[in-house]
Amino acid sequence: MSKQRVLAALVAASLAAAVPGAQAAAETDYTVTVDPTARGVDIADTMYGVFFEDINRAADGGLYAELVQNRSFEYDRVDNASYSGLTSWAPLAGGTIEVVDDDQRLHERNRRYLKLGLPAGVINSGYNSGVNVVEGKRYDFSVWARTDQPSTALTASLTDPAGGPLADAVTVQVQGDTWTKYTGSFLARKSSTVGRLAVRGAGTGTLRLDMVSLFPRDTYKNRPNGLRADLAEKVAALKPGFLRFPGGCLVNVNSHYGYEAPNWERRRSYQWKDTVGPVEQRPTNANFWGYNQSYGLGYYEYFQFAEDIGAMPLPVVPALVTGCGQNRATDDPVLLQRHIQDTLDLIEFANGPATSTWGKLRADMGHPEPFKLTHLGVGNEENLPDQFFANFVKFRDAIKAKYPDITVISNSGPDDTGGTFDRLWQLNRQAGVDMVDEHYYNSPDWFLQNNNRYDSYDRNGPKVFLGEYASQGNKLSNALAEAAYMTGLERNADVVKLASYAPLFANQDYVQWQPDMIWLNNHASWGSANYEVQKLFMTNVGDHVVPSTQTSTPSVAGPITGAIGLSTWATSAAYDDVSVTSSSGVRLFSDDFSGTDAQWTRAAGRGTWAVSGGRFVQSDAAAQDTLVTAGDVNWRDYDLNVKATKLSGAEGFLVAFGVKDTGNFYWWNLGGWNNTQSAVEKAVGGGKSTLLANGTRVETGRTYDLKVSVRGRHVELFLDGQKWGEFTDDKVAEPFRQVVTRDLATGELVVKVVNAQASPARVKLDLGTRVSVANTAKVTTVQGGPDDMNTEFFQPVRAKETTLRGVKPSFTHTFPAHSVTFIRIKDRRLS
Repeated sequence: MSKQRVLAALVAASLAAAVPGAQAAAETDYTVTVDPTARGVDIADTMYGVFFEDINRAADGGLYAELVQNRSFEYDRVDNASYSGLTSWAPLAGGTIEVVDDDQRLHERNRRYLKLGLPAGVINSGYNSGVNVVEGKRYDFSVWARTDQPSTALTASLTDPAGGPLADAVTVQVQGDTWTKYTGSFLARKSSTVGRLAVRGAGTGTLRLDMVSLFPRDTYKNRPNGLRADLAEKVAALKPGFLRFPGGCLVNVNSHYGYEAPNWERRRSYQWKDTVGPVEQRPTNANFWGYNQSYGLGYYEYFQFAEDIGAMPLPVVPALVTGCGQNRATDDPVLLQRHIQDTLDLIEFANGPATSTWGKLRADMGHPEPFKLTHLGVGNEENLPDQFFANFVKFRDAIKAKYPDITVISNSGPDDTGGTFDRLWQLNRQAGVDMVDEHYYNSPDWFLQNNNRYDSYDRNGPKVFLGEYASQGNKLSNALAEAAYMTGLERNADVVKLASYAPLFANQDYVQWQPDMIWLNNHASWGSANYEVQKLFMTNVGDHVVPSTQTSTPSVAGPITGAIGLSTWATSAAYDDVSVTSSSGVRLFSDDFSGTDAQWTRAAGRGTWAVSGGRFVQSDAAAQDTLVTAGDVNWRDYDLNVKATKLSGAEGFLVAFGVKDTGNFYWWNLGGWNNTQSAVEKAVGGGKSTLLANGTRVETGRTYDLKVSVRGRHVELFLDGQKWGEFTDDKVAEPFRQVVTRDLATGELVVKVVNAQASPARVKLDLGTRVSVANTAKVTTVQGGPDDMNTEFFQPVRAKETTLRGVKPSFTHTFPAHSVTFIRIKDRRLS
């Protein structure tokens, strides 16, 4: 099929989804009743913000505008097994080249450099397909160099891969054997997304190079060592209330010791003092996500970016308890005290006068005025609650003693529920913590079901910072589920003070995590469907909630129905004596594996399953998600019995029930998360959410008797004859949600309606009799097909503005299927 035909089909499908008359489903009727005379909870200007973590090459090769990869020759196998000091570099003809680590280095913390036996040169391939060069734009080149000759000519060239020039070459004369910075600039004569930067030394002798750099002149706000303009502008367009940085897992993983002799620890937690001062003196680090981190984008640049986009800076520091699967506490009181002092110094760096030690460094870097830091997080997603919290209290007490006005933020671990979550919330409440950072990544169904999550939170307890959340996809259906959830966040803005989608950026050629809000390569960037919805909410917040009520979607939640399944995750396991019996005692299924495995379907197509020794064995201890299924998708009200034995590997076993297909099921995950806990998970559309969890672990070689009893929507689970747990899955995935806020500056009611279903929603909007409204209103809508996704070349999910006429205190409006719509209604009483 040609590109033109594919594009035409996509456009036609998008148009069909966007035209109300094209909807085949019948309309669903709702009533929304608003009381414009009442005032609900206030919403802070900082309600919605952004979270930046250097994941998916969000910094180097992303927001940080440097175009040269491995500019300081610091790449190492510790960062990534494929790396060397010459990664992204190739030699040019002649001479010798060598990456050296000796006492001739540029700086003690910038330990490697390139040594050339002249004549010689190297060429850099940048990120993605190469160095992006745009005709007519200027690019600034710099290099630190020294020569053992009185003078050596060093020529820099911008070329295509075949050596064709993209700009006139730049030549500098390197003088003497002392490290010196040399600069020049290119004016691009041609455009290319596959450019190369070549540097060549002429003559004889030895030439040493470090920090070979190329920046576009047009960085965001034209700042030196600056940010890529198109990416920064997309963030600024969100009008974020805060910028959380630098992580995330970067903050609290690996070693908490410094980059110093004698060990020069390379895998370190993100320690802010490494990232300030002259860029050529900043050390390197092995990024947790599998690549090198240059720290060219450091704390000063983060603070400056926050100020430039009008956002509150919100840094996060390590608490010396690792998370993100590492789960280790560092028992070193001296080191702990050093990190506490570092945090106090960070506050001085941000807020202190230019005459203070760290305030002077900020001023020397170009910002004599304070950065106005008010909030600071300690720790991130720790799975050792008591060890973490003991350290957190020491940080908090030291900060409050010196800076009592700083809001110190704790956290509740990596999940929305479970033992770690409960224990941390207990500790946070008992200690009167200011604010707790919650993180969760769940299915769209979970977000539709849990709109009222914060309705029952203690209004007098710690406030909530929802620092990371997403619904596990970049389709419009994901964005709408998040939008529905956000109406609940706003309704509970007295509890939820801050919220940010995560992650922010993904370079399409270096993806470790998805979904992501903004996608990019070396020459283009585009907002996801989630970005469009987040932007709609973030730029139309309002000053306070206006009380409103709604009718619900007519629906009846039927019983849990589905087949059964067995699976493993990075584990070899054996199953035996599988039986399914109806609630009336009728045997629906049995398999003792005395014969073949003919009753089973390899649903996932992964793993190595075979009948062996009268058991059904999955023998590949590395394979993940190896689901096999059996039975009828219409089964309901049954008991599933099975014997399970872990043979080897990292986790335990997975017993599935209510299986519709590979993306829709329940499973009992025993010994999951590297055998640290067990849970019942529900998968909807491929995204999972946790319904029940505890600390059960699985022993290798031991056979367990498992029983799952399904009655209606209630499930009981038994382990070796003892009840392990139970739950009722009675939450309804309500697809229609709304919230109303007031914009005091414009005198408008902002009616926000999410319709995350396949049928249009015909809504009677009743504003009461005590309001006078303008006849017309501005309407902004994001809509499309549920599977629509934005890409570099096709972006069907975009906000569209229209004018609504015939607005009255009571009127009816039809909201399209799969849409989020904001109506700004002028309240004449406030005009």
